[in-house]
Amino acid sequence: MTALKLLLGTKNPDKAKEIQAIFGDSVTLLSGDDHPFADVEEDGDTLEANARKKATEISKETGLAVLSEDTGLEVDFLKGAPGVYSARYAGEEATYQDNVDKLLDALKGESKRQAHFRCVCVVVFPDGQELISAGQLNGQITTNARGRDGFGYDPIFLPDGFSKTLAEVPTSLKNQISHRSKALRAMKAQLDKHMA
Repeated sequence: MTALKLLLGTKNPDKAKEIQAIFGDSVTLLSGDDHPFADVEEDGDTLEANARKKATEISKETGLAVLSEDTGLEVDFLKGAPGVYSARYAGEEATYQDNVDKLLDALKGESKRQAHFRCVCVVVFPDGQELISAGQLNGQITTNARGRDGFGYDPIFLPDGFSKTLAEVPTSLKNQISHRSKALRAMKAQLDKHMA
């Protein structure tokens, strides 16, 4: 059986690397370097809306099956913020560090630091068929950044049951427990059925 070809609807190399590690060889992942596509404005008010919009528009533009995802960090004390604005929490041009600094500042002196990462994946095929999956990882926000691996909010996210942040655990372990891993594994199962 030939491997399904999916264009990754992201230009974030960190996400692409993580997705490739989780999917392995079961799917041939194509990148924007192979098939350039225009940036899609993520103006949805939910992760699902953003993931669907990206996958749909990129699929129409390229004529390929597209896998897109949107991920957000939702902090209970901040009523679910930064949520869909996670990547641009500190502004449109924000770096990972800018976002981390703003979040730590927003939680300064706060003891209730429960949070969760949520990831929603959408695959859209050229004929309009759609698959959707989601994953969640519960934990809390640390008071300071720890660890050098990972990206985004990983250095300040402590998963429930762990004594190390996502930036301190080995990448292989992160790829087993993460919200993105859960969403992608659920998507992989759906794709296997779809291909069968």
